[in-house]
Amino acid sequence: MILLDTHVIIWLTTDTRSLGPQSRTFYERALADNEAAVSATSFWEIAMLMGKGRLKGSISAREQRRAILESGIQELPMTGAIAIDAAELADLHGDPADRFIVATALAHRATLLTADRQLLAWGEGNLSRQDASQ
Repeated sequence: MILLDTHVIIWLTTDTRSLGPQSRTFYERALADNEAAVSATSFWEIAMLMGKGRLKGSISAREQRRAILESGIQELPMTGAIAIDAAELADLHGDPADRFIVATALAHRATLLTADRQLLAWGEGNLSRQDASQ
């Protein structure tokens, strides 16, 4: 299973060419195998970005969520266990959304598809990562 970081979901829904060719293939295979997922936290992030005017779209965050899920991407819920795991991640920066997404990937043994340099460089844990820019 792969877990798409929030910016990767945004790239896919806005048809941005930022997703690298290797990662696009990785994503398309996962989607075809019903193994592509997004954390519920990413929908919160998208709604917050839209609310602050930092992400513009012709449809609401709620409509974006529906379209993403209808495309075949699975939603992985935030659980109490994931929230606790996120708080206990060693040496990961303090961004709560990133911590929740990493904890979700770890809980589901998913490969995190991200271009976030801090997440790619994080040396702790058993987080499998794919650089989305490649």
